[in-house]
Amino acid sequence: MQKNENIVLHADRVSKIYPGTKALDNVSFDVRRGKVNVLIGENGAGKSTLMKIIAGIERPSSGRIILEGKEVSFKDTTEARAYGIGIIHQELSLFPNLNVYQNIFMANEKTIYNLALDNKQHVTETIKVLDRLEYPLNPETLVGDLRVGQQQMIEIARNLIQKNLKILIMDEPTSSLSEQEVEVLFKIIRELTASGISIVYISHRLEEIMRIGDYVTILRDGRFVAEEEVKNINVPWIVQQMVGQEKSYKRKEREIDWSKRETVLNVKNMKLPKSGGGFLLDDVSFNLKKGEILGIYGLMGSGRTEIFECLMGLRPEFTGTVELEGKAIKISNVSEQIDRGFAVIPEDRQREGLVQTMDIGRNISLSSLTRYMKGMFIDFKKEDQKINEQIKDIRIKVADKRLPILSLSGGNQQKVVIGKGILTEPKILLLDEPSRGIDIGAKTEVFDIIHQYAERGLSIIVISSELKEILAIADRIIVLSNGIKTDELTGEEITEDRLVLASYKGHRKHHTNEKGEK
Repeated sequence: MQKNENIVLHADRVSKIYPGTKALDNVSFDVRRGKVNVLIGENGAGKSTLMKIIAGIERPSSGRIILEGKEVSFKDTTEARAYGIGIIHQELSLFPNLNVYQNIFMANEKTIYNLALDNKQHVTETIKVLDRLEYPLNPETLVGDLRVGQQQMIEIARNLIQKNLKILIMDEPTSSLSEQEVEVLFKIIRELTASGISIVYISHRLEEIMRIGDYVTILRDGRFVAEEEVKNINVPWIVQQMVGQEKSYKRKEREIDWSKRETVLNVKNMKLPKSGGGFLLDDVSFNLKKGEILGIYGLMGSGRTEIFECLMGLRPEFTGTVELEGKAIKISNVSEQIDRGFAVIPEDRQREGLVQTMDIGRNISLSSLTRYMKGMFIDFKKEDQKINEQIKDIRIKVADKRLPILSLSGGNQQKVVIGKGILTEPKILLLDEPSRGIDIGAKTEVFDIIHQYAERGLSIIVISSELKEILAIADRIIVLSNGIKTDELTGEEITEDRLVLASYKGHRKHHTNEKGEK
């Protein structure tokens, strides 16, 4: 392949297939030398997967990585780092039990004659790199004692000490930073690109992209969609490329006059403080009608899951008012909320929704066992009857309920988790990413179950990061961005474009680019 001096790295028709899903489909991507190369797309577009392949965390199923004109293949991040590729992860990969300088030099340690660690040099260079970041921390401080924003700066510092750095991948680097910290980071990015280092920048903050980016590449559903210089585009263009040409999604609308329905839940001015200052939720208010399906849409870090944690008693430190059926309640713990009629279907069904050592039937009845007690003993006949009814009602495909839970497909496991929550006879069902990790046929069945119980009068709140899914499920949608409620949509107002634009509003900290242009 002929070497192009302007392109330091080229991902050539890269695909990545996981069991049951194709995360990347024949994607090509150029990293230009000394430029900020922005990679953007909705959740699940394949951005992080592509970056993991470039950084040596994952291996491609097919395709090639061309670095400075030569094909390379990395078996791990250490090998990628030796070639000059660093990555700052969205999910921090620090060691909380080690101090600042130990984290910064992890896997890059300096030694004295290869016999002992040169901690004096570690401390000296740590002070230098933190001064460069305008972040004068004590190198001896335990990372576990730092707030999230400070830890993010340590993650950045780890990469800045890399001597042969050619490409630095930044996956949502400003998600935990203050505005002042963002300014320092942008200053560092400008210094790095001026010295010829290339930045690959992933962010959901559109104004931030317009300000710092040189080139934008957009992925959708694991495929390359578009590439353009930032100076030639605007935010509406980005949104259009992200959601596609289809401006709306065919929805199953219910002919119900919601104004006449009883308000089951009313949340007013919900605030959840963030460690180190600020709020994870900032004055969020909404209500839920009887039999309604309320959707909550937002990007990662928007505050979606935190609402559920507050409502279920996992975040008793929140402030604001919560009214259940017209009466204010004080939320203290989970068991109290279950008794009041709240049930949650967690996002991670394997770790939080199922007990893998139990059979199918016992997983279904686990949360409602107290309903089958006779004195000190379980009425197994009654429990068995309820399990059978639930299996039939939500159409779990199972030959024998005494089989191990892991013998079921992912979709049927998800039905078990939903069935378990419904058997507690809740007034309000909270569903966090109910279709995560299941195939399209199972998704349709799960959506049908949600609508089935809403028709019976169960009030439901659904969190989803997938545009088309939230559009298919919800009667009404509230949008969160950076802990702020930015929109509330009903009927014909619910479109993909409007949801995407609202999901970025709370991230808008800057309104001009580096040249001062609007």
